[in-house]
Amino acid sequence: MITAGLQDGPVTCSRGVVLLPDTTLEEATHGAYDMVVLPGGLPGADHLKADPRIARLLSDMAAKDAFIAAICAAPKVLASAGLLHGREATSYPGALNAEELRDTRLSEQAVVRDGKVITSRGPGTAMDFALALIEALAGRAKRDAVEGPLVRP
Repeated sequence: MITAGLQDGPVTCSRGVVLLPDTTLEEATHGAYDMVVLPGGLPGADHLKADPRIARLLSDMAAKDAFIAAICAAPKVLASAGLLHGREATSYPGALNAEELRDTRLSEQAVVRDGKVITSRGPGTAMDFALALIEALAGRAKRDAVEGPLVRP
């Protein structure tokens, strides 16, 4: 797993948590990946949506039939890149506009997987999202092995 920031240096998240990415987006785009996951939160998701490198990365991943995932407000980045057309998706309430996405089936499920696109609602669904990502990449047995010790209901 590699974390990348839009610029070099620490990233302050929407709740004040400071993360230090492994690399910059510019450097990360030279690698080959099975999945790209966009974090949610505002204004971070808006910054991702406004950056043409993200749209390019998402389009490249879709062309390679790789997994693309987004949680909370970040599914709007997928919508902006045209990756939710004809799909089912979920997001933080209000992050996706039904009027603008008439050909997208919006859901209130915790996690929605439609082909290679995985979306989730927000902080309260983060564990479900993480487990769905594990299952997508490594299979149901690995998901079960990780989930079992968590003592989830």
